[in-house]
Amino acid sequence: MANEEEYSGNVKQQLAKLFDASLKAAFPTGPDVEPLVAACTSKFGDYQCNNAMGIFSKIRGQNTEYKKPASVGEAIVKNLPPSEMIESCSVAGPGFVNVVLSKIWIAKNIQKMLIGGIETWAPRLQVKKAVVDFSSPNIAKEMHVGHLRSTIIGDSLARMLEFSNVEVLRRNHVGDWGTQFGMLIEYLFETFPNIEDVNETAIGDLQAFYKASKQRFDSDPAFKERAQKAVGGEPKYRQAWMQICEISRKEFDKVYKRLKIQIEEKGESFYNPYIPGIIEKLSEKGLVEESQGARVIFIEGVNIPLIVVKSDGGYNYASTDLTALWYRLNEEKAEWIIYVTDVGQQQHFDMFFSAAKRAGWLPADGSTYPKVNHVGFGLVLGEDGKRFRTRSSEVVRLVDLLDEAKSRSKAQLIERGKAEEWTDDELEQTAEAVGYGAVKYADLKNNRLTNYTFNFDQMLNDKGNTAVYLLYAHARICSIIRKSKKDIEELKKTESLVLDHADERVLALHLLQFSEVVEEACSNLLPNVLCEYLYNLSENFTKFYSNCQVVGSAEEISRLLLCEATARVMRKCFHLLGIEPVYKI
Repeated sequence: MANEEEYSGNVKQQLAKLFDASLKAAFPTGPDVEPLVAACTSKFGDYQCNNAMGIFSKIRGQNTEYKKPASVGEAIVKNLPPSEMIESCSVAGPGFVNVVLSKIWIAKNIQKMLIGGIETWAPRLQVKKAVVDFSSPNIAKEMHVGHLRSTIIGDSLARMLEFSNVEVLRRNHVGDWGTQFGMLIEYLFETFPNIEDVNETAIGDLQAFYKASKQRFDSDPAFKERAQKAVGGEPKYRQAWMQICEISRKEFDKVYKRLKIQIEEKGESFYNPYIPGIIEKLSEKGLVEESQGARVIFIEGVNIPLIVVKSDGGYNYASTDLTALWYRLNEEKAEWIIYVTDVGQQQHFDMFFSAAKRAGWLPADGSTYPKVNHVGFGLVLGEDGKRFRTRSSEVVRLVDLLDEAKSRSKAQLIERGKAEEWTDDELEQTAEAVGYGAVKYADLKNNRLTNYTFNFDQMLNDKGNTAVYLLYAHARICSIIRKSKKDIEELKKTESLVLDHADERVLALHLLQFSEVVEEACSNLLPNVLCEYLYNLSENFTKFYSNCQVVGSAEEISRLLLCEATARVMRKCFHLLGIEPVYKI
């Protein structure tokens, strides 16, 4: 029998190893193929190996032993190493090999997770170190709903990679340099001749301060000229710039604290000292050319060049982004760099990635490490189908949006009579968990490439595919375990799981697929894959609970262990999505 301990990773990977051995035994002289294993929903099995048709097309006419794809499928089954994980195999249609997993093996693996912890199910990715570049607001501008998607999606991707034992550098590439800072600094000196007087109280609303300086910049040529010179390195200018950054940073931190987002700032200005050297490196490789007074890199198939030095000698996004990429690859030794911004920036990323490939910094085909990905996302829309704004056509402030999510959630809880049952702290914490969780989940459950409509009523609905429904489902499982008055920690060490009912087996199999779902979500950079898994898990649990009595049944102990396993996987899903679980409702 094959040694199960040799196999690591998820169910699909374990089966792939078995089928790889089978393919090599059945077809020792080739063709050399990767096992094609996928979970299936057919009544014939849990997983399928789909290699038969491909192999048949390659050996057809060469080997008279195989008259049709089905006979190739039969050879694959015949050569499978014996394994305790497989209960039975069958060949269907044109050679599809259907696998039914052993319910004893499924139960044993869930038991192992209960004892060893959910981390034993963490995927094993090839990459060891990644940068996730997300959120990236601009200094002196408030975070608004447009930053919501980048922040939420980036945090979730970082969490999934961290769970998969990848070292993640969570980078906030804030816009903290350029002409707009000269404009702000010059206006600051006019308003406050004594720089020591500058603080949050003095400036008040930094956003309003920015608007006033922009108005002056656009209408007064003399001011504009002074502002452009103020981007220089004079100590008084630098001090003023640092004051503005610090005030802005404190505002950002309020949002990150509420959303429980960990992120490290390395803004555009950090890379300034490195830019001239990087432009020189690119020039030495013959990539940089003169064009209309500017220095540019021409990209094949694109009719506009990538400008790396403007005609006035200044640098821009492309200069900073190329330098940041070089720094991340060479100084930080990152193997995978992920940029989370809106889809409107796709062309910019395509162009600077192409330049980096031409420079030899990245593999030309992008299939091996180090590699880069632009994680694009669509717009947040209002009820009118247009970009989400306030009634006065202002962009919605993120702080206001989170305040409203919490207050609506709290109102719902009070309406359900929780104010009488809970302490004030419990009410506040639950309102926050549900309110912020609803906002995050409504975003993450959609394929990130699509636009989505922001609707509080839908987000906070306790029915359907919402965070509220899922959080309540988790709280219900916790309630079942509490009502049993059994010590789960002791039970998992001394008792065992039995999956005799069909709905027990369906739920248990779904739990076991958690690892491969996280791996898929990481590999394709799609958090919605995990959301779909979590929602289906909740649905499977509901069906199990409706048809299988837990407390007071003959199977109570085994079913309580299944409840505990479900709650653990749900909690890890919540964690990976950046959502706080709720333990009672």
